[in-house]
Amino acid sequence: MFLLSPSPSPTPSITPSVTPTPSPSPSPLIDLKEAGQHLVEACSQGDGMICQLLNALLPMRGAYPAWIQLAAGVADVILIVVLILVAAMVVRKIAHRLITRITLRAGEGVLPDRLRRTATPEDATSAILSERRRQRGDTLGSVLRSIASVVILGTAFLTIATKLGIPIAPLLTSVGVLGVAVGFGAQELVKDFIAGMFMLVEDQYGVGDVIDTGVAVGTVEAVTLRITRLRDADGKVWYVRNGTITRVGNESQGWSRAVIDVPVAYDADVIRVQELLKTITTELWEDSDFRDTLIVEEPQVFGMEQISDSAVIFRVSVKTVPGERATAAREVRRRIKRAFDENGLVFAA
Repeated sequence: MFLLSPSPSPTPSITPSVTPTPSPSPSPLIDLKEAGQHLVEACSQGDGMICQLLNALLPMRGAYPAWIQLAAGVADVILIVVLILVAAMVVRKIAHRLITRITLRAGEGVLPDRLRRTATPEDATSAILSERRRQRGDTLGSVLRSIASVVILGTAFLTIATKLGIPIAPLLTSVGVLGVAVGFGAQELVKDFIAGMFMLVEDQYGVGDVIDTGVAVGTVEAVTLRITRLRDADGKVWYVRNGTITRVGNESQGWSRAVIDVPVAYDADVIRVQELLKTITTELWEDSDFRDTLIVEEPQVFGMEQISDSAVIFRVSVKTVPGERATAAREVRRRIKRAFDENGLVFAA
């Protein structure tokens, strides 16, 4: 009988452990060369100005990180927005300078004939006409510059919105709906602005004119698209909305006329009175202190205007520079009073 002895257990083999070598940690600093390479790779699929410029100057590469493409796109959008704003400001500046130059030339009376709307009155003094042209030019220049700014900057805004991917059609629709709503709520304001625009274009009146608007009579101190500010003879200031003015009487355009009625006794020598009045008006016309500076045409004696049982009324007419009819009438009355006293004539009651 054989005895089976247990076989010895195998001795486990010992495998030497290998310590892994730690990989070097990435440097916190960005490799400029690598970043530039990624930028070129990002622009290989871009169509912006920056990308097109880099594609033209540098060769294209392979893969690229997403943030490089995003940075390139943002930089391109910023550049486009800046260029649009700069171009808009340059165009706005040029438009303002052009408008200012045209209005200044119009105010100086050197506007070409093809740009003039109406002829200049021949019997008004050059100083008054020059001041009126200057005032109108300043007002129109201010309005035109504002309109140019709105149009140019509005166009720039829409262009920027297009570049940013904002849909323009819904935006314009919203603006249109808002405009209709505002129009219904501000009909009077829109009416005032439209009336003010036509008033300026047609040169109905300007600063310094004496006008009658129906609700107020006075000298124009300021004119805007919405209101006209007047100051009457008592010093009261009136603010009249342009949309409420249905008619305007202007005493300062071209020339004015002073009419003086002279009542004398019924039994007075009418031939003598008429000759005396003619002498007074002739002396006034020949006075260098009043001719052309106050009176623009030789005064006229119309003769007997009215007859009653107690008086005969003679009428004298004097054509004056705009807005000076009251001054001319006072001077004529002063001279008539002095002449009547010297000739023993009396006025009728």
